[in-house]
Amino acid sequence: MRIAVTGAQGQVVTSLLERASSTAEIVALGRPKLDLMDRDSVLSALRDSRCDAIVGAAAYTAVDKSEQEPEIAMRVNGAGAGFVAEAAAELGVPLVHISTDYVFDGTAARPYREDDPTAPLGVYGASKLEGETRVLAACPGATILRTAWVYSPFGANFVRTMLRLGETREEVGVVADQLGNPTSALDIADATLAVVTRLAQDADPALRGVFHMTGSGEASWADVAEAIFARAAEHGRAPVRVRRITTADYPTPAKRPANSRLDNSKLARLHGVALPDWRASLAACVDRLLAAAPPRGA
Repeated sequence: MRIAVTGAQGQVVTSLLERASSTAEIVALGRPKLDLMDRDSVLSALRDSRCDAIVGAAAYTAVDKSEQEPEIAMRVNGAGAGFVAEAAAELGVPLVHISTDYVFDGTAARPYREDDPTAPLGVYGASKLEGETRVLAACPGATILRTAWVYSPFGANFVRTMLRLGETREEVGVVADQLGNPTSALDIADATLAVVTRLAQDADPALRGVFHMTGSGEASWADVAEAIFARAAEHGRAPVRVRRITTADYPTPAKRPANSRLDNSKLARLHGVALPDWRASLAACVDRLLAAAPPRGA
């Protein structure tokens, strides 16, 4: 299978390139060939890709910066996602669009289901919700996968930030009153490939629509940080204490949902896909990062 993926870099794209090496051909399309702010470039690049399926993984992901650049965020995550869906509909190929937990306001007392009301707290979430709307309007047979709290051995993410801070600090303050499902981008890649393969083989409408796809289990950011530092200590890193703080103690330009937990049962029931427990995937990520790190003091 030849799969066109929007985005030439980023955690999910890099993970797809690695995971699909023996099962599918990934054609990663980014700027300048494919620019989500330019409809013609999107349609042209995807037409030229000769793909059997499309994964919409490119996005404007700077959550805080989007508060200062709302028009750009909306054009990329909203209109741009719609352009990709137009191409998928024209080509008649399956489309998987990657979305986010930020479409919810985080006030629910339980994990969110796909049919729960959306209510983004900021520009990033609103732009991703606009993207979902445009995708389903342009390509009603598309499949949307909402994920959350993504990390990997690649790019900038929470795991790499904690490991960097742990090199010079004995204590790190981490928010403890936000709950979510930590999710490895490598696990996202595996699950996405499984979904794409199923969509290419099965026209059942029940396999289309919106699904939640995150790591199994839940945690706070402080829980994740403690797990990172505990694993790092097993590699000989100096111990690091986690000081549990509140969201109010760490103000950011964009408001984050207090509850980002997503219910993944629909994906497991209809696609037979369930991501591993976040603890195991996190440990593997830390192991990989520290195995590739230069010796301390080098």
